[in-house]
Amino acid sequence: MKNDNFKGRGAQLNPNNKFSKNQYQTDFIEGLDEPFLENSTTEFIQEFPKKIISVSKSPDIPFMYSINPYQGCEHGCVYCYARNAQEYWGFSAGLDFERKIMYKPNAAKTLAQQFNHKNYDMHPILLSGNTDCYQPAERKFKITRSLLGVFLKYQHPVSIITKNNLLLRDLDLLETLNTKDLIHINISLTTLNEDLRQKLEPRTVTGKGRLKIIETLAKKNIPVRVMIAPIIPGLNSEEIPNLLKAAAGAGANDACFTIVRLNGAISGIFKDWIEKTYPCSAEKVLHQIAACHQRKLNDSRWGKRISGDGNEAEAIHQLFRLSYKKYMKNKAMKPFNTQIFVKPQQQLSLF
Repeated sequence: MKNDNFKGRGAQLNPNNKFSKNQYQTDFIEGLDEPFLENSTTEFIQEFPKKIISVSKSPDIPFMYSINPYQGCEHGCVYCYARNAQEYWGFSAGLDFERKIMYKPNAAKTLAQQFNHKNYDMHPILLSGNTDCYQPAERKFKITRSLLGVFLKYQHPVSIITKNNLLLRDLDLLETLNTKDLIHINISLTTLNEDLRQKLEPRTVTGKGRLKIIETLAKKNIPVRVMIAPIIPGLNSEEIPNLLKAAAGAGANDACFTIVRLNGAISGIFKDWIEKTYPCSAEKVLHQIAACHQRKLNDSRWGKRISGDGNEAEAIHQLFRLSYKKYMKNKAMKPFNTQIFVKPQQQLSLF
């Protein structure tokens, strides 16, 4: 069977933006000299927000304050919940999410300005609440590195989520932040099956590469958590014990997980992807995902949307609990130091 998938891309289609009045469609495919959806190169678009810190009011998210240096992500993870946000910018949640990348050149300056505001109330901030702050674009723009410099200057606690070993480029800053207990790292680890990883997360670091990140951080005593996220029943759910064992062996201090949810445009993107990529098991996987979310792929219930419920979800929870107890017992992330933030009146301008 011929594989017509777009090489290096997760999504295999560009669904219409629900906010758009106009739509593109192919009426006469036989009249086209080349595919309607070409695998075009990535385009980078500047954005200059007045504020850089986002505040979440979601009751089931442990972090309330986050910064996203980028919108859109070349990693191409087909399940990514951040795809839906791409529609607010006039793009598609499909291929556009992977090839239309917005970046914020003034992020560090804007962050310092917010820290300097007389009414700023200090809380730990998460980098990558939406898209990966160490995605490939960071190699060129170095926005995340500049943000870490601001966190260090103001002695402000910061947490990072990533699946890219580009993080190790900034090991010097991470080590210095760690001397003051100002840094937590979260490494997303979805699978150790390289064939699955290449299809599911086409432009990401291998599973073994992510374990190497954990090992490097652990040797520096930098607190690092492994995130088994998302767990997709029928694809990577059976790997939970091996993933936790490998992460613990690499030195991870903690672990957590989420169950995949396919909200908005993502359900159609994922359904198209799995039917093309794993046609023999597609129906079973989709059925098992729906079984975790009241027989629907879309789940917006607070407290249940990322943990699921029902027999399928409970089996996943139990497997994770038993594996965590076996491999992560008596491990923990050391707490942030929230007492040394440099008050605005004490801080000279960085810029």
